[in-house]
Amino acid sequence: MSRKKKIQLHGFNNLTKTLSFNIYDICYAKTAAQRKQYIEYIDEMYNAERLTDILIEVSHIIGANILNIARQDYEPEGASVTMLIAEEPVAAEDLSNTQAPGPLPDSVVTHLDKSHITVHTYPESHPDNGISTFRVDIDVSTCGRVSPLKALNFLIHSFDSDIVIMDYRVRGFTRDVRGRKHYIDHKINSIQNFIARDTKRIYSMIDVNVYQENIFHTKMMLKDFDLENYLFGVKGEELAPREYKKIHDRVQKEMLEIFYGRNI
Repeated sequence: MSRKKKIQLHGFNNLTKTLSFNIYDICYAKTAAQRKQYIEYIDEMYNAERLTDILIEVSHIIGANILNIARQDYEPEGASVTMLIAEEPVAAEDLSNTQAPGPLPDSVVTHLDKSHITVHTYPESHPDNGISTFRVDIDVSTCGRVSPLKALNFLIHSFDSDIVIMDYRVRGFTRDVRGRKHYIDHKINSIQNFIARDTKRIYSMIDVNVYQENIFHTKMMLKDFDLENYLFGVKGEELAPREYKKIHDRVQKEMLEIFYGRNI
């Protein structure tokens, strides 16, 4: 089987490929003290130093050089980290944009080219309904041949997530040696094609794609719902049946509203 002839570019590949996604963790904390403990727990688990360590490990795994790191913890909670990275020397044939899942954390060998990674966290809770959420916003942007979609599996598996909302867009254009403009340099019809099969089995997924504009959108929500996994500081057996059902319905409603992006 003959290999498809590669496009010969004039100068550097000027396409900008950006993967943005929100990861949500949801829990029910009954009392004000439990809600405070949850926020403190999340804030400690994902402070700026810890997030920096995660991104440094990501950069090592994908074989990138770190150019600059900026990080900040916020009051009363939340943190941000921005990292500029550049790829190490790599043969062109080692770069792949094929529609297939990228490697998992124990086997990542891909590279990101002249890129940046940003992470922002948003822990919050509501005193009236007991719902607390933790949101992580992650952006991976590359300028060059490789797509950040190859880093998707590692990043999903680096966080425990109830809901993941992802956007991928290719911007700009690059020219080949004949002067013809190319607005995308790899085949894609869904972000789902870059997600591992094991992950697909445990999430419900929907797509909203605008192929003409090279815009791709995928939402994921855990299929199995067990309230025990969403209780913080209390066990289900400690709740009266009526209260258990009330909390069950409230947490499920919260997940559905975040997933569909509207109040129900």
